[in-house]
Amino acid sequence: MTTQSIIQISLSFEPAATQWGKQALISPFAAGYQIHLSGTDYRQMQKAARSLDGLGLQQVQLSGEGWNLELQWAFYQGFCSAKKAGGVHFTGDASVQQLLQQQVQCFSWAKQLINQTPEQLSPAELASQAAAFITAVAPQGTVSSRVISGESLAAEGWQGTYQVGRGSNRPPVMLVLDFNPLAAEAKVAAALVGKGITFDSGGYSIKASESMVSMKYDMGGAATITAALALAILRGLNKRVQLILCCAENLISGHAYKLGDIITYKNGTTVEIVNTDAEGRLVLADGLLYAAQTGAPLIMDAATLTGAAMVAVGGEYNALFALDKPLAERALTHAAAEQEPTWPLPLELWHQQQCPSPYADTANSRPVKGGGMGGASNAAGFLSRFVPNEGKGWLHFDLAAAFNSSSNAYWSAGATGQGIRTLAATLLAETAD
Repeated sequence: MTTQSIIQISLSFEPAATQWGKQALISPFAAGYQIHLSGTDYRQMQKAARSLDGLGLQQVQLSGEGWNLELQWAFYQGFCSAKKAGGVHFTGDASVQQLLQQQVQCFSWAKQLINQTPEQLSPAELASQAAAFITAVAPQGTVSSRVISGESLAAEGWQGTYQVGRGSNRPPVMLVLDFNPLAAEAKVAAALVGKGITFDSGGYSIKASESMVSMKYDMGGAATITAALALAILRGLNKRVQLILCCAENLISGHAYKLGDIITYKNGTTVEIVNTDAEGRLVLADGLLYAAQTGAPLIMDAATLTGAAMVAVGGEYNALFALDKPLAERALTHAAAEQEPTWPLPLELWHQQQCPSPYADTANSRPVKGGGMGGASNAAGFLSRFVPNEGKGWLHFDLAAAFNSSSNAYWSAGATGQGIRTLAATLLAETAD
């Protein structure tokens, strides 16, 4: 198919002719369609692309003047869907097209992974695909990895991941991947941790069907942070970084963990289970403890962790938590520059005490629906027990915008990839010399 035979999409900053409707976003012309914007409105661009996708177009060529990188990317995000990962031919000079293709490579990988069925994507398969993707994009010889699986997790003390995943006949795993483009003795500059719950039934705190049906996306944190590392590598990351993915299926069986159980972590913290559906923080605690062992001055975790974050910020924003306020401000600056809406939610050291237990140092939640008031901050407070230096150098992203259960005017149904660019930009900036 030649470029000339592909539907052309051009850009105009003038209103559409009145016959196409009041304030019409698109209008046809001989070679394709024109998008009408008032200024560089990226959200309106994404909406226009959704409209064009609704016409059944499979391939389009962006053409003409006015297309900057962000407008092209907004179009791509609106045009593509779970059934159509590509089909957008970009415009502009070679450097712009290279940056866009790097984003396509990382976003399409993450979105395809998140959209897989839970039967296709076991914990071990998630770890395998993540390691293979990073190995493929990194320079040869710079990546090594180790997978800790099943009973070996318990033997090595990674109790959170083990306990959450032991109810499934497909064992839980922890992937520890080392990207090291430097000498073998190089210090770890950053540690990245991802929640990889490949299916979340809620366990004995079982979800209703309408809440459970989309729980294949509960490994979105693992996919997002892996894709962010890949994007940073493609954009010149030259520091040693470790990636830790905590992967499990949260299922019910005679061997599943139960309400009232107490988990003892490697740092000695004891946790009473009052809600088996608050499992993400249990596996992330292992990842954060592993990250702390590396001595990395920067630790970032990403997780589809709480419904409370979605209630707070909706489905268009990700939520950011940090005890290190200057670091959080820098991360928010990167998010804004990358056109990924991100909002800070409260976190202080006293949030560690918000889920008390009479039997252990803390409970994993409050024994009320949704974890009660302030649930997202309380979950972040739980995680803060497992990071070093009272949270200095640590960022926690609760990915409220990672997935849409149904399509809307701006997004198709399924994974969005939102957060990948923010994490990659923060990683590059905070590890720069």
